[in-house]
Amino acid sequence: MLDFLVQFFSDYGYTAVFLCLLLCGLGVPVPEDITLVSGGVISGLDMANPHVMLIVGMAGVLIGDSTMYIGGRIFGYRIQRIKMFRKILSPKRFSQIQQKFKKYGLGLLFVARFLPGLRSPIFLVAGMSRRVSYLVFILMDGFAACISVPVWIYLGYFFADNLDLLMSYVHDVQKAIYLLLGLIVIIVAVIILKKKFHSKINEKMSDDK
Repeated sequence: MLDFLVQFFSDYGYTAVFLCLLLCGLGVPVPEDITLVSGGVISGLDMANPHVMLIVGMAGVLIGDSTMYIGGRIFGYRIQRIKMFRKILSPKRFSQIQQKFKKYGLGLLFVARFLPGLRSPIFLVAGMSRRVSYLVFILMDGFAACISVPVWIYLGYFFADNLDLLMSYVHDVQKAIYLLLGLIVIIVAVIILKKKFHSKINEKMSDDK
C-alpha cells in the first residue's frame, strides 16, 4: 500500500493526498496513517514541500471528518437508510457508540481520531445526536489531528529514503499510540469511578444527618 500511494502521490501531488484523505474520512477502507506517511515520503523525496503537505493533510482530515459529522447532523437517523452509511453504522454499532458517548462524553471524539474503523461511525453519531455543536466537534477533532497528522507526515519525510525502516517505525508508533490511548482510558475510568464513589459517600453522609 505504501509503495502504491507513494507512486500515486508522486504523479498527482497535493490533490491526490487531499482526495485520499477525504475518502478516508468518508469511511472508505484506505489507511489514513499510511496516506499521511506517503505524503511525507514524497516531501522527503523533494516532490513536495513538507509544511504545505502538513496543511493539505490537516485540511483533508478535518474536512473528511466534518463531512461525516454534518451528514449525521443534517440527515439524523434517516442516514441509516442510505446503503453506504448503513454499512458504516449498523444498528448494533450505533447502540454501542451511544453507550460509549454516555460513558466517556467528549473524550470519545478525541480518541476517535486514533481509531481506524471506528472514527467515521463515531463522528456520524456525534452529528446525529445533536448534543455536540460543530464548534466543539471541530475543536476536539482538530486538537487530536494536530497530534496525529504532523507525526505521520514528518515521519515519512525524515525516513523517505528507507521505506522498510519507515514501515517498522510506523508500526512502532501505532503501538505506542494504542498503549497511550489505553492508558488514557484507564485513567479516565479511574477518575469516573472515584467521582461516583465519593458521590455515594456524600449521599450516604447526607442521609445519615
